[in-house]
Amino acid sequence: NIVTMVFGNMGDDSGTGVAFTRNPSTGDKKMMGEYLINAQGEDVVAGIRNAEQIENLGNEMPRAYKEFMQITSKLEKHYKDLQDVEFTIERGKLWMLQTRNGKRTAKAAVKVAVDMANEGLITKEQAVLRVTPENVDALLHPQFDEQAMTNAEKNGTFFARGVNASPGAAVGQIYFDADRAEAMAKEEKQDVIMVRPFTKPDDVHGMIASQGVLTSEGGATSHAAVVARQFGIPCVVGASAIKIDLEKRQMSVGEAIVKEGDWISVDGTTGRVFIGKIPTTSPSLEQQTELLTLLTWADEICARRNIREAPAKGYPTRGLQVWANADYPKDAQRARSYGAVGIGLCRTEHMFFEPERLPIVQRMILAETSPERTAALNELLPHQRKDFDGLFEAMDGYPVIIRLIDPPLHEFMPDEEKLLEEVITMRVKGESDGLKEKEELLTAIKGMHESNPMMGMRGVRLSIYMPEIVEMQVRAIFEAAADCTLRGIVVKPEVMIPLTGTVKELEWIQPRL
Repeated sequence: NIVTMVFGNMGDDSGTGVAFTRNPSTGDKKMMGEYLINAQGEDVVAGIRNAEQIENLGNEMPRAYKEFMQITSKLEKHYKDLQDVEFTIERGKLWMLQTRNGKRTAKAAVKVAVDMANEGLITKEQAVLRVTPENVDALLHPQFDEQAMTNAEKNGTFFARGVNASPGAAVGQIYFDADRAEAMAKEEKQDVIMVRPFTKPDDVHGMIASQGVLTSEGGATSHAAVVARQFGIPCVVGASAIKIDLEKRQMSVGEAIVKEGDWISVDGTTGRVFIGKIPTTSPSLEQQTELLTLLTWADEICARRNIREAPAKGYPTRGLQVWANADYPKDAQRARSYGAVGIGLCRTEHMFFEPERLPIVQRMILAETSPERTAALNELLPHQRKDFDGLFEAMDGYPVIIRLIDPPLHEFMPDEEKLLEEVITMRVKGESDGLKEKEELLTAIKGMHESNPMMGMRGVRLSIYMPEIVEMQVRAIFEAAADCTLRGIVVKPEVMIPLTGTVKELEWIQPRL
């Protein structure tokens, strides 16, 4: 086949570029792109030369730029979506080579959808369908603490600045090739930042395994930027001040040297890179106005369609409800801020693992008589009551389903193998201080051994075996409910009986609630 070709490398009146009709990182309604004079398209994408920002084309070739802006506006209105376009200018004449729906970050996906609906390009229903659950999840990821960022700049840990290619905060140890980055992330469970001069398609596996990506070359439309945005990976590209030495496995800016395995912090939102770790903060849903707007539209659409009635008991009527898992008041508060209309599961055993409570739980487990066990549980009662009080207060007016203790008791005890090793070591060294207590504890743990602990002494069977636990937990639940009610809080507690298998089990435990 013979294909007509136009050339952007015919001189200073020619060029080539790639652009997005809206910012693919933020979603702002502003053309974003890059171009090169006297070059071919692959030069822009590969990031071999540092490209010019698209708005500068208006100064160099005003006629071609005006025509370009008119055409891209028509393309976006026709396709009703953010467009990724490629163009070439040959001897002053503009040629549009390609247009397609552009890849974008989660933040941009939400903003573009909401803005286009408000502009009348698409309907609210179409806007909601354009945002995936993965997009929403990505918006809930941590960002760097602003005060910590300010302190880092003052303390001289700022390292370099590049193009903010994909937003988000990433902290990790640096590795200079994709294979090693993937290996350290998967095998060593490290938080990894992959650092490359520029990336290629065979680097993608390393990028996906990394918390963030940093390159010294390329721009907002380079391979690293496009892939990072696609997978929601914080990314800074084109940090040209960085000199990467792949042989020595290090990078440097001036006299500052960062070696492989060292920690850095990458801010894909601002394009800044810092040496060391910077604390992160959880994003506030209240500040994400476009996302709140979109979620409100989703609720309105759902209510209009009236897919099905929600369960009785006074829950908010809505076709699909979102409830949360929450074991602590702070979890419940966050769930409420994200729009949850109930706590579907509160795992009370997680409260027992707190450092100040675990010794009391262990003493309760090792108790040989019911009075001894009750004494330990009475110490736990105020802790549980306080936890439930906080949950009810956070979920004021919404239901909270509390599951009674579920896991087998050995999960609250020290590791048997480690304890055995400690006992043997003490015997060999002739140490007697504390040996008897450890031996008794080891004997008790061995007595709890089960061939299948997932189906053994746990759930409702544990409650039957140690009814004092149920009595304490139920007392804590309803005392907290009564206290909250006196303070004007609307409380809707529900109690879940875990892992029941027979009617007899329910018949035994129900009167004790």
